[in-house]
Amino acid sequence: MEEAGDVADPLIVLVHGAMDRSAGMLRLSRRLDDCYRVARYDRRGYGRSTPHAGPFEMADQVADLVGVIGDRRAVIVGHSYGGNIALATAEQYPSLVAGVAIYETPLSWEPWWPGTTAGAVAIKEAGRPEEAAEAFMRRIIGVARWEALPERTRAIRRAEGVALVNELADLREHQPWHADRIEVPVVVGCGTRGAAHHRQGMEQVAGTIVGAEFIVLEGCGHSAPHTDAAVFCSQIVSPLLERVGSPWSR
Repeated sequence: MEEAGDVADPLIVLVHGAMDRSAGMLRLSRRLDDCYRVARYDRRGYGRSTPHAGPFEMADQVADLVGVIGDRRAVIVGHSYGGNIALATAEQYPSLVAGVAIYETPLSWEPWWPGTTAGAVAIKEAGRPEEAAEAFMRRIIGVARWEALPERTRAIRRAEGVALVNELADLREHQPWHADRIEVPVVVGCGTRGAAHHRQGMEQVAGTIVGAEFIVLEGCGHSAPHTDAAVFCSQIVSPLLERVGSPWSR
């Protein structure tokens, strides 16, 4: 886990998505750590937590996040799969969560969710997690970028396939949170360059969580927290912080 900013400042926790790691949220962290205590961590099975024996179910992901928060109170920003962890934690531990922002978070348990996404393809490769991880990365970053990576890096990413297929299979089978039980301020985002199913999903979330705010980032894709950190911070995180009010730490 990495933390930046003054220890006395209000806490923000950044939760990365599938086949990512805490380093992917570094640019966003740097936009916030002048005024806030910002925590990033490698979720189980990714980055420095690899290898991990599991399990990779949502209950375990929530427990990990609660461990990062400790006895503090936090605003949580979840990218992609990380958004489900953020909302599940807000539902189960409302005293620890002051507000949540999510961005293009998959609703893969929904019957309408496409079976052709990178995540769905990875689940079909569940018996071959290394191949699933490679196929996922090729879809997400492109074939050319994948093949340009050093072999050692590709081997590390393939090893993360165990976490990938298990967490995504669990997500498809078990709804991790319930909109009517989320009582904290929520900001929901997607990008105009994102996939149509992500926009549909985020519109659904914003329409079912009472008081949730829906924001579309013009010209941004699924990786906006990484590639467009300034825009993401100003249009997604800042509106949430205004709604939550500062300071929120105890």
